[in-house]
Amino acid sequence: MLRMTSYVILMVILTIGAASAQTNKLGVPGYSNAARTDAEKKNDRELERAYQSTIKGTDAEKKNSDPWGDVRPAPPATAKKKQ
Repeated sequence: MLRMTSYVILMVILTIGAASAQTNKLGVPGYSNAARTDAEKKNDRELERAYQSTIKGTDAEKKNSDPWGDVRPAPPATAKKKQ
């Protein structure tokens, strides 16, 4: 019984240690924007705009391309005449 109790206590201590490693310096879990400067926030906005413009350009290219075009066989000539 003593062995089981010591194992349980060890597991609780390790769990608390892992959970405390996930908190920031203020002790609040997760990421906080409170410590970021205005320059860092401005840089983040510029990066987000550049990312969005790149994504928009990539989406336009994807709509015009056919990734399976080389894999699919060409339709038979008789099918074209029937239409």
